[in-house]
Amino acid sequence: MDVAARYGPWAVIAGASEGTGRAFARQIAAHGVPSVLVARRAAPLEALADEIRVESGVACVTAAIDLAAADATEQVIAAVADRPVGLYISNAGGDPNGNGFLDLDVSAWVDLVQRNVMTVLKCTHHFAGAMRARGRGGIILVNSGACYGGLAMMGPYCGSKAFNLCLAEALWAELRPFGVDVLTLVLGKTDTPEFRRYMAEKGMPLPADCAAADDVARVGLARLPHGPIKNWGEDDDEARMTSQSAAQRRERIVAIERMTKQMIGQDAVG
Repeated sequence: MDVAARYGPWAVIAGASEGTGRAFARQIAAHGVPSVLVARRAAPLEALADEIRVESGVACVTAAIDLAAADATEQVIAAVADRPVGLYISNAGGDPNGNGFLDLDVSAWVDLVQRNVMTVLKCTHHFAGAMRARGRGGIILVNSGACYGGLAMMGPYCGSKAFNLCLAEALWAELRPFGVDVLTLVLGKTDTPEFRRYMAEKGMPLPADCAAADDVARVGLARLPHGPIKNWGEDDDEARMTSQSAAQRRERIVAIERMTKQMIGQDAVG
């Protein structure tokens, strides 16, 4: 796949400073696509941009933005300016709280939902519009296995990830006739600095079977044209994270789409 031709000329990576976001940024740059790198901390972003300029020779723009801020999307749009964006990756959106729902002030959960839901929704809406008009582009919503069901001590996080799952499936159905690819990349345990910090705070060792961030980014880019779901560590027709495989969920979406179009008198989608 020619990543630059399909998803250029610019990419936006939200949550790019470390872990899987950093891996996406480096691999996209290796394909010759410049990026706008977004995260809360400026110093790691600048260091990453310098590294990319040296190893790949492509441009990088950095924007230190708190994605939980109410105006985060407006800040992202201002940082992108008039650069045409063909690839939007939402990689930010972990659970920094790790507490029971009632054990924290509700403001902590509001911030999580703002970052994981509202900012993702608004950024996706903004960038997808230009992609649809151009007739090509790609959107990756990095997700978690928590999207498949509620878990104690993770309620708002699970809810936010379920939103991203359903949003990606719906947008895949809606945008693929216009040449826009959509994928939610559903991860399990992944070796990132954030996950290492979390495990250290809980006094637990890092699991031996963690996915590597570089592998996650490579697989995510490879599976983007085949959306809407990639469950990490599973083949397309396997179902281990949940009762349905990615292929079965895709078939369900297409079947409903055909039925709906027939009901309103349009040709069925092939």
